[in-house]
Amino acid sequence: MQRYSRHLVLPEVGPEGQLRLKRSSVLVVGLGGLGVPAAVYVASAGVGRVGVVDSDSVELSNLQRQFIFSNADLGRGKVDAAEEKLSLINPQIRVIPHAVRFDSGNAMEVIREYDAIIDGDGQPAEPIPHQRRLHPSSETRFFEIPGRR
Repeated sequence: MQRYSRHLVLPEVGPEGQLRLKRSSVLVVGLGGLGVPAAVYVASAGVGRVGVVDSDSVELSNLQRQFIFSNADLGRGKVDAAEEKLSLINPQIRVIPHAVRFDSGNAMEVIREYDAIIDGDGQPAEPIPHQRRLHPSSETRFFEIPGRR
């Protein structure tokens, strides 16, 4: 619990909230300049299961803004590199890679086991369909990162 000591003293989180984070799951769609920081913070916060979705490979032009990647990752799939790095950041979580281009054709299959979805795809193939059509659970929460194109 030392890792989360700053959360534990916050009245908004505390031990119960930290346990809820550990039992929760978040899917981060897109591992670019928006999704990478979101994935790092979600993993660092102790969310128990973190899914990452991206079909791209790490390129040299990614490195200046997608800080989880390094020269050693060039040519690797972003989700594979992110799985490794996020697990190093917090070995107490489980990272699930989804090496697909997220769209309405695969969205139901990808999101079905997550409590929250963070839309960090700066250049989506198409907008994420409305949550009620996409996922029947009223418990799933969708978050969009401001500043998307």
